[in-house]
Amino acid sequence: MKQLKLQKLQDNLRNKFSRQGVKMVGPETIYFSKDTKIGKNVTIEPYVVFGIKVKIGNNVTIKSFSHLENCKVENKVDIGPYARIRPGVVLKEGSKVGNFVEIKKSVIGKKSKVSHLTYIGDSTIGKFVNVGAGTITCNYDGLKKNKTKIKDNVFIGSNASLVAPLTIEEGSVVGAGSVITKNVRRKSLALTRTLQTEVKNYKRKSK
Repeated sequence: MKQLKLQKLQDNLRNKFSRQGVKMVGPETIYFSKDTKIGKNVTIEPYVVFGIKVKIGNNVTIKSFSHLENCKVENKVDIGPYARIRPGVVLKEGSKVGNFVEIKKSVIGKKSKVSHLTYIGDSTIGKFVNVGAGTITCNYDGLKKNKTKIKDNVFIGSNASLVAPLTIEEGSVVGAGSVITKNVRRKSLALTRTLQTEVKNYKRKSK
């Protein structure tokens, strides 16, 4: 009986959003909460789950296998596939959250991109920021959660670790593979790498 009630609820919600003009690909695979709010010209691909308190703006695309809960998505945002948007997240207009990205208790600024294999937690990201693949905010020190602030027009190279508390000022660049533990000044390059070692004519040991 409980399962039938849940199924009926989902059918009703899907029908409601369909009448409102929401484009659902595989609607039988999409799960909504009672309080889900969706704007105009929104496309939802298969296997998307909406937890409680999700508000979606206009002209948004949510790609397959994404999970959203207790978050606000403004207009013209692209999400997924395989994105996890956790509580306390605001995705500003024109931002992009790509595949295998997890975001928690953070603001992603206007037209900023977090495209691949990334964790953003307890952070504020400004406008026109690019966060490279494999980047993580190291927000938990074992006792408390610390905050990361990334200001406008910052470029974060791939596979960077940003150790909070941390502020990266406007227009700065973080080099790929860097572990950043100190604040980065405006329009600076922050880079932490060891020198590459190369052994000429190297031969592996044979078995």
